[in-house]
Amino acid sequence: MTDVAAIFRDQYGQEPDGLWAAPGRVNLIGEHTDYNDGFVLPFALPERVVAAASRASSGWRVCSDLQDQPVAFSDAGSPGTVTGWAAYVAGIVWALAEAGHEVPPANFAITSDVPLGAGVSSSAALESAVLTALIDLGGLDIPVAERPALAQRAENRYVGAPTGIMDQSASIRCEAGRALFLDCRSQEVEQIPFDVAAEGLAVLVVNSNAPHQHVDGEYGARRKSCEEAARLLGVPALRDVSADDLDETLEKLDDDVMRRRVRHVVTEDQRVLDTVALLRSGRIREIGPLMTASHASMRDDFEITVAEVDVAVEAALMAGAYGARMTGGGFGGCILALIDADRADAVTTAVESAYERHGFTAPTPFVAVPSQGATRL
Repeated sequence: MTDVAAIFRDQYGQEPDGLWAAPGRVNLIGEHTDYNDGFVLPFALPERVVAAASRASSGWRVCSDLQDQPVAFSDAGSPGTVTGWAAYVAGIVWALAEAGHEVPPANFAITSDVPLGAGVSSSAALESAVLTALIDLGGLDIPVAERPALAQRAENRYVGAPTGIMDQSASIRCEAGRALFLDCRSQEVEQIPFDVAAEGLAVLVVNSNAPHQHVDGEYGARRKSCEEAARLLGVPALRDVSADDLDETLEKLDDDVMRRRVRHVVTEDQRVLDTVALLRSGRIREIGPLMTASHASMRDDFEITVAEVDVAVEAALMAGAYGARMTGGGFGGCILALIDADRADAVTTAVESAYERHGFTAPTPFVAVPSQGATRL
C-alpha cells in the first residue's frame, strides 16, 4: 500500500496527527436482509482504507493516492454539495454535524488496498476510517455502537446509496478471527468464532471483475419491493415473517416477483441463524450447504447474480468447495468459497479455467482472513 503519511507530507507540508484505518468486508451469509431488519454475518478483511489526518484551521481538504489535487470544502452543506468520491468524506462531516457534534476542521490523505467496485464495501471502509479519525481529532464522545448508524446516514442521505447498516457495522465493529452476528433491528452484535485456519480451512474470495454498482436502480428496486411486501403483509419488516409460516404468507401476495423476493429474505434470515448455530458448535464445514443454498436463492428468487459469479460459484463447488456463494449487494462483485486450506490453488485454477472457457475477464482471487475493524494505527 502507498505510504499515506508521505502523501500527506507532500500535500500539506506537515506530519499528520495520526493514521486511522478501517477494513473492507465480506458477508459470510445474509444478503439483502439488513434493510429488512434481519440478520447478517460479515467479517472484516485485512484489506483496508488508511486515512492520515490532522486538525486544520478551517474547512476540510482530502486527497488520495488516486488523485493529485485535493478536494476542499468549507461546509458539507446539503446532500449534493460535494460530489464524486469526496462525497463520502463530506457525508461524514455532514452526518456528524446533523447529529449535533462539533466537527473538527481537518486535512486528510487517503490510500486503500480494498478492491474498488468488488462488493467488499470500499465505501464503508472510507467512511469508517474518516469517521474514526474525526471522532479522535475532535475528542467526540460517540460510543462505538452508535458509529455505524452515522456512517450509514452519510451514505444513505448524503451520497444517495440506499444501503443497510451491515457494511458500516462490519467495518467498525468486527474483531479478528470472528464473524459479526448482527441483528439489524436492535443493532445488537455477537462476535462468533470463525477461526478457519485452525480447522485447516480457508475462505477463498474471487473478485469476478464484473462491474458492480450500488447507486443504481436495481438495488433500490429490490429494497422498494421488500418494503412494499412488508406493507401488504402488515408487518414492520420482512424479518417479522416466520420461516415456518412462509408458504401461507406468500399466498397473501398476488405478484410472483414479490413472492420470490420475500421468500429470499425470509429463508436467508433463517440461513444466517442456522449458520451461527453451527459456528457456535465449531462445525465450520457444515455451513457449506447453507452458503450454496444462499447463492441459489440470490440467483433464482432475488435475481441479483450475473453470469460471472454464477460460473465462479459452480466452478468452486466442482473443485471441492464445501460451499460457495456471491457476497455483497449483487450485480457483479465477489464470490466466497469455503475450502480446505491446501486446495486454494486448485480451486483458483478451476475458476480461472471456467472463466477462460466462457470468455470472461480473468477473475482476481485472494484468501480472506477475518480481521480487525476500524482502529487508530
